Amino acid sequence: MQRALLAALLIGLAAPAVGTFIVQRRLSLLGDGIGHIALTGVALGLVTSTSPLLGAIVVSVLGAVLIEVMRSSGRTGGDLALALLFYGGLAGGVLVTNFAPGGSTSNLLSYLFGSISSVSSDDLYVIGGLVVAVLVVLAVFGRELFLLCQDEEMARASGVRVRFLSILLAVVAALTIVVAMRVVGLLLVSALMVVPVAAAQQLTRGFKATAALAMVYGVVAALGGLTASYQFSVGEVNISPGPAIVVTALALFAASAALGPLARRRAARAADGPLESERDTALEEVP
Repeated sequence: MQRALLAALLIGLAAPAVGTFIVQRRLSLLGDGIGHIALTGVALGLVTSTSPLLGAIVVSVLGAVLIEVMRSSGRTGGDLALALLFYGGLAGGVLVTNFAPGGSTSNLLSYLFGSISSVSSDDLYVIGGLVVAVLVVLAVFGRELFLLCQDEEMARASGVRVRFLSILLAVVAALTIVVAMRVVGLLLVSALMVVPVAAAQQLTRGFKATAALAMVYGVVAALGGLTASYQFSVGEVNISPGPAIVVTALALFAASAALGPLARRRAARAADGPLESERDTALEEVP
């Protein structure tokens, strides 16, 4: 449980941090596409009796680069490129798994829906290293990535290396998805990247504030969902940690959406307060 909590904490920080840039660039479904591609890598690891995590990393990174090349070439739209690799990755993963020892697709269930309780110390070291690498990349290239996500044409005119940064962002997203598959599973990993960001956008305006609050939401959802699944699994009823984490994130979004209008009214009132008081004073002086 201690290893599971630490893994959830790391993923809760990294996934929304990357997701903020993904959402800003209007590629919210990128996580789903890469997640299904990673399934083929998991299957290759099972067939070759090597590490499924390593296979998922290699295949998902290659798939992320391919998605970005197809999108930027203009021949295939971003949504169409995602759809093609979405179905191809899912079908390839199931098909290749049939050649694995045992030949059962049940081996994929722990990767599809997450198996955070089975995280070992070695897995934790890999997760920690990848999460640190992801956060370092975002810290170093954060300003350029922000400009790229805001306006690609303006970024290109400003001398930003658009192609390099686009591929870098896709690779970082792929690494985050592979790391998070042990926590929430490949089918739900995109939710942990998108939902905390969507919730934070209900209460914040600036990019930095949104990213910071999204990371807080991500940690709360990951730790809260994992704790709830542990506490409320009684008798024969077992609550899966992955879905519990996503449901917690959705609850945070619902609460933020309900409080959003109130927060915006208060912010507008605070900003207009001095002007309104001066206007009221001026009206009182008019005979």
